[in-house]
Amino acid sequence: MRLLRSVLLALAGWLTGVAVAQAADPLNVYTIWPENYARPMFQEFEKQTGIKVNFLRFSSGEALSRVIAEKGNPRVDVLFGGPVETFAAGIKEGIFESYKSPSFAKLPARFKHADGQWTAIADDPLVFMTNAAFLKANNLKPPASWDDLLNPAYKGMLQMADARTSGTAVTRIFSVLEVNHRDEDKAFAYLKKLRKNVQVYTKSGGGGTLPVGLGQAGGGIFFIVDALETKAKGYDVVVSFPKEGIGSSAEAIALLKGAKNPEAGKKLIDFATSAAMQSKLAEYKVNFVPANPDVKTEASLAEVLKGANIIPIDDGYAGANRKRIVERWVKEVLPEQ
Repeated sequence: MRLLRSVLLALAGWLTGVAVAQAADPLNVYTIWPENYARPMFQEFEKQTGIKVNFLRFSSGEALSRVIAEKGNPRVDVLFGGPVETFAAGIKEGIFESYKSPSFAKLPARFKHADGQWTAIADDPLVFMTNAAFLKANNLKPPASWDDLLNPAYKGMLQMADARTSGTAVTRIFSVLEVNHRDEDKAFAYLKKLRKNVQVYTKSGGGGTLPVGLGQAGGGIFFIVDALETKAKGYDVVVSFPKEGIGSSAEAIALLKGAKNPEAGKKLIDFATSAAMQSKLAEYKVNFVPANPDVKTEASLAEVLKGANIIPIDDGYAGANRKRIVERWVKEVLPEQ
């Protein structure tokens, strides 16, 4: 009995040591989702697994630059959220490790990289968002065409994101490319005209939402999740879609090559791609469209999207051309016209 008691005590001590070691080994993440979107998801993950998530939030351009700079000795295990164009560009840099979660097989092709270097966790269409009072004061209807944003009434009254730092901006530029059938000269001619009406290019994708809500700007182009959050806060804004179409970017997750805690990283990918997490989006009023086909789009979000001409951004095309297109935008469009 004494021997058995000693063995049991030793086993209990070993198990306690394992638990302490696990508790002391958290998962480190860069998230492109704003903290108020990402934090509740990480908290749900911790509840289910006991794994603590330490995270830092960056816009997609900043996050991509960091993980490329840290290649070979990554400071984080997982890149969470953000437009798929960012992840496609990361693949070119060799920064991701292939991993296929249990949900991988059921996801549509546009929501996963064939080798599992990224997997989508949601979809996020762009929208036009305008201030209702501005529309009324200028006798305007909500913009229903890309050309509507060229109206002189919008001169110096549009805010949207800067492509040097924001994935929202990259999706916007690729949207213009798509509606112009990838004719770059036509697309950039439009972007130069639009520049005349831009008041400021913001660092983050949602940076212009509050100014539009307050009427400091007349409108802008944002992801639907940010536009609907602005509306939910009580600002009198109008969401509309261009008839020619507008881009939607899959929001992705990926494991970093050389991750210090890859097993925990895989568990986060399992969770993020599951119906369990994506069903929480509506609960926390985060207006992403679930990527997992087992989760229905929340009814009010589905109603907003009804009839919209949504163009899924081609991750292969965007990833192959992202750097060059952004550089061209910086050179030809960004300077004051």
